[in-house]
Amino acid sequence: MNKQTVLIGLLLSGLFASHAAAGTKAGAIDIEQPNARAMVPGAKVGGGYLTVTNNGSTDDKLVGVSSDRAKSAEIHQMSVNNGIMTMRAVSGGLAIPAGQTIELKPGGYHIMFMDVAQPFKQGETVKATLTFEKAGPVEVDFTVGGAGAAMSGTQSQMDMSKPQ
Repeated sequence: MNKQTVLIGLLLSGLFASHAAAGTKAGAIDIEQPNARAMVPGAKVGGGYLTVTNNGSTDDKLVGVSSDRAKSAEIHQMSVNNGIMTMRAVSGGLAIPAGQTIELKPGGYHIMFMDVAQPFKQGETVKATLTFEKAGPVEVDFTVGGAGAAMSGTQSQMDMSKPQ
């Protein structure tokens, strides 16, 4: 290989790295750090996390999620009240107010990938489409990290009922 080939390779790899670090954009919506946790063999549900910033002057809403890796995907909210963990689908979508950032993270809002045929493995990428009410659909690559620590606390019951 000559010096010119190496230089071009380095420039291109830097370009791709900066694009990946910059996140994904759809209209006024910026999506940063999409990630998922590795799943144990046989698991059928997985979690997805990311940060969404609305740089626009009007509110938007995350209204849907889909992925070829799951039969369905939903936006969920988890909370713990009186030692009982409650996880429910967010009815009507997740509001992304103008000028604000919403973080989807463990223990709060997150994406649930349901009926996953092949559990997510650390180091791979899970492709998904996020659909916003105004910004429309956007393709996102979730980087799969480690399974993470088990949930802390002594939750003796879990309520995963649908919202009323």
